[in-house]
Amino acid sequence: MSMNFKKYTTVVLSMAALIGSMSLSAQDISEKANAFLKALSPELREKALYQVTDEERYNWYFIPVVRKGPTFNDFDEAQKEAAIGLLKASLSQQGYQKTREIMELEKVLKLMENDNHTLSDGNPWRDPLNYHFCIFGNPAPDGFWGWRFEGHHISLNFSSAEGTIVSSTPTFLGTNPGVVKIALQKGKEVLNRESSLGHALMHSLSPEQQKQAIFDDKAPYEIFTGTARKVSGIEQKGIPYTALTEDQKQLFKELLEVYIGNYVMEFSGTFRQKIIDAGLENLTFAWAGVLDKSDGHYYRIQGPMLLIEFDNTQNNANHVHTVVRDLTNDFAEDLLMEHYAAEHR
Repeated sequence: MSMNFKKYTTVVLSMAALIGSMSLSAQDISEKANAFLKALSPELREKALYQVTDEERYNWYFIPVVRKGPTFNDFDEAQKEAAIGLLKASLSQQGYQKTREIMELEKVLKLMENDNHTLSDGNPWRDPLNYHFCIFGNPAPDGFWGWRFEGHHISLNFSSAEGTIVSSTPTFLGTNPGVVKIALQKGKEVLNRESSLGHALMHSLSPEQQKQAIFDDKAPYEIFTGTARKVSGIEQKGIPYTALTEDQKQLFKELLEVYIGNYVMEFSGTFRQKIIDAGLENLTFAWAGVLDKSDGHYYRIQGPMLLIEFDNTQNNANHVHTVVRDLTNDFAEDLLMEHYAAEHR
């Protein structure tokens, strides 16, 4: 039986406080960012660095397009090690593992498609090394700065202030194939728990509850948020958390935890607490599409400050997109405005 959500939160936050008392907080990633920048050649450093106020910071994608920032293809072994060190420091072990497995799916796609064409910048269309690093601002422990890791089916956006990660959204993770059906990595389902727990929650609902949860018989082709800088105009639908039984509430919280658990522990603790403070009772679970995995299906968890989307419709419902948005703090924009105002007084 899973640990009670509030009890679990207390344990996590207590552990975070203990770690925070150490000489260097595990959440202060500026040291890793500076080690990465120091490892780069001047040319690569210039490609990686942007002002924290640069519009490029909001230019996020999750499809194969030409992006800014150097990739693993540009790095020597020492630079790769420094890049991976920054990525590991910014995610939980679970989040890091999913990220690397999504990158490895590029090998599967290349084999499935027998596709050797390249993007306009010369990088291969399918390539597990074609993932970009951008640093926004000066990674000082006492300053405001951010960084992004991005490529096909991955967009991770981090903001740090005063040595603390203050935002890790938007977070996009996707998989194609959702479940690998060829010999290479056969049976691999990177986002298995996102899928299986979503279905488990939906199938735990009574027929009357399902009527509340389902807002459309057909799943949308894509997540509603797309790559919007700010999320707006998405009506809250579905069954309220308060309308669930205790067992269903537990499933709901386990599903929520799958997404929260991708973040480095200290940030996941504060993000989890923020969701609780905004009120679990204000969250809803909404579904569209078929109830099994035979065709397109979609769900979302939504509340005053949170939107999580899961969509599996493309490639005969074997192509998953997920996104987490903090409706009040994507890109830590409020802090950025304070920083910008202070710099221009």
